Amino acid sequence: MYDRLVHLASSSLAEIEFKPEKSSLWREPYLQASAWVPCADGKVGSDLAGKFGKTNGYIVVSANGGLNQQRVAICNAVALTSLLNATLVIPRFLYSNVWKDPSQFGDIYQEDYFINTLKDDVHIVKELPSYLKSVDLEEIGSQITDEDIAKEAKPTDYISTVLPLLLQNGVVHFLGFGNRLGFDPIPFNLQKLRCKCNFHALKFVHKIQQVGSLLVKRVRKYDAAKSMLDKQLLGNFIDYAPSKEDKVFVGPTKYLALHLRFEVDMVAYSLCDFGGGEDEKKELQAYREVHFPLLIERLKKSKAISSTELRISGRCPLTPEEAGLVLAGLGFKHRTYIYLAGSQIYGGNSRMRTFTDLYPNLVTKETLLTPSELEPFQNFSSQLAALDFIACASADVFAMTDSGSQLSSLVSGFRTYYGGGNAPTLRPNKKRLAAILSENKTIGWNTFEDRVRKMIEEGQRVQTRGFGRSIYRQPRCPECMCKRSQ
Repeated sequence: MYDRLVHLASSSLAEIEFKPEKSSLWREPYLQASAWVPCADGKVGSDLAGKFGKTNGYIVVSANGGLNQQRVAICNAVALTSLLNATLVIPRFLYSNVWKDPSQFGDIYQEDYFINTLKDDVHIVKELPSYLKSVDLEEIGSQITDEDIAKEAKPTDYISTVLPLLLQNGVVHFLGFGNRLGFDPIPFNLQKLRCKCNFHALKFVHKIQQVGSLLVKRVRKYDAAKSMLDKQLLGNFIDYAPSKEDKVFVGPTKYLALHLRFEVDMVAYSLCDFGGGEDEKKELQAYREVHFPLLIERLKKSKAISSTELRISGRCPLTPEEAGLVLAGLGFKHRTYIYLAGSQIYGGNSRMRTFTDLYPNLVTKETLLTPSELEPFQNFSSQLAALDFIACASADVFAMTDSGSQLSSLVSGFRTYYGGGNAPTLRPNKKRLAAILSENKTIGWNTFEDRVRKMIEEGQRVQTRGFGRSIYRQPRCPECMCKRSQ
């Protein structure tokens, strides 16, 4: 769809290849970003209702989804445990036919560290006491599903519906527990507790940290430069003195991580046309019928929206070609090292060909790690996702193509919290980009560059968290971060 623009991009990259690189590409454009510093790690506060008194009972959580959905569920469970003056049992993760991962909390996060970090705020145990283990929680009415609690529910909803049950039976089991706690209105200390859990209490286990550090070191060509992000994600495993053999490979030390949300489920659900003709349409329709039956039923009852309308309104996932054009428009050089998260791209290598022609130094965890290094993580999708989380959060620049993605949201929030104003995130506005790309037959490359740069800089403006917005994605707020005078 963009042959002309791709040709212009290639010519531009060839022209700038041996010119000095713009240093501005690798830093945040607004100085105000460095004014915000982490401050959710202290004791949350003694006014959390009855924290040091007798517990009202035990809260059991079985979280669904993948790594990132589970992470949000854990933090919400911690906040609710405090709200209800209860004791939290280390959350369990439900097995999903989609993710097919039997990993539990202790396979991904350090249990003792989690408990110890939150010990002054929430009482956490590893399992239910023996007298409750054999109780059928569903039979006694203590099982609560997502159908019982409204999405983005308020704390008062839990006090009125869950607390009486907790007091009656001494235990409640949240089965599923998706996004069931709203962000506003919520007491300051509960919000701060969620920040403390997300940014301080959840540390990946040493196995993940160790292999994550290999990813980061290898994409940096064994440069051991350390940042606060490295320390928080990798602990002591980033401490590394290159050997004589490694020094031979010293080269570029900066890299860009890209979360390219162009998997088949994303593509099929969008209903957009990606230029693959009738074969693509039939393939995606067949996928929808198997995996999205509710969507199919809804489409039968509603008026069809054209792919052009969907694209203009910013509802189509960015293609690999479009992602490459954005990076070229910003001025990232042809030899830029790019870490691709996920890497299960719809269409495979043929769909990525245009991107890799523009940016051949594309690496993934599969290309950076040996089969023996990857083997312990095979068949554990959440643990593999944790490696992507590390590589994306530690990157010199992180680029996303879908701001609604949980991974992109959590990574960008982590970079805001620990980045010190030196961890830029590129977040295209899909609606504005669609308008720019609609002129692909006539737009000049200089104009394209200028409009893309302005679009990205607009998305990097330093703003405090808005009402109702996620603190995991937007931690610039008094509950999570402190603003110092500059």
